[in-house]
Amino acid sequence: MILSLKDDHKQHLSFLINQPVNVLQDFCKLALDFLRKGPNPKLYQTAAQKLDVQPDLIRNAVEGLVNLVVESCRHQLSELDYRDSVLTLGFSEEHQETLEVFYKGKKQEICEALSRLTLDQPHYRDLEWRFEVQVASRSLQHQVTPLITMNLTLDTKTALTGNTNTQHVILQTDPTNLAHITQVLEEALHESRSQHSRRIQRSFK
Repeated sequence: MILSLKDDHKQHLSFLINQPVNVLQDFCKLALDFLRKGPNPKLYQTAAQKLDVQPDLIRNAVEGLVNLVVESCRHQLSELDYRDSVLTLGFSEEHQETLEVFYKGKKQEICEALSRLTLDQPHYRDLEWRFEVQVASRSLQHQVTPLITMNLTLDTKTALTGNTNTQHVILQTDPTNLAHITQVLEEALHESRSQHSRRIQRSFK
């Protein structure tokens, strides 16, 4: 696949297209510093003075380069797809080789960082339950203790890799507590369908 970037990101990268290879290599170092430590205005000021441009232009180019690598890792681009994406943006073959070395060198590190930042919420898959009754014990001859044991199966799909992990959660409760849990969940479901909740949900879309 060919990576599709937003127009402003393409504009930020356009400054690097006409720069010599050694300058692009310096920007790869700035992008690496950005990934490890965040933006560094002092370095951008120094680079701006050397190239006789505004510091904002340097900062935008660095952020555009970081965005290119991060989005490539997010979409798990192969080296061939990454090369085609770079050439499509207007970079030369020499530029592409430099950017490919940068991508290959930092791909694993960025992917691991993205996997830690990704929120992978579990989803319901199945529920098995069993009703158990303890009718007596040595100390209490006439005790009746009903219990419900549930095996809740959840699937978690990792957004970065697409792999699905299955988790089994064993729960045990008595009928009274289960009835209370059911009531609370039904009330929450009813509240989620209210106009107030719908307005809040729309504000986050």
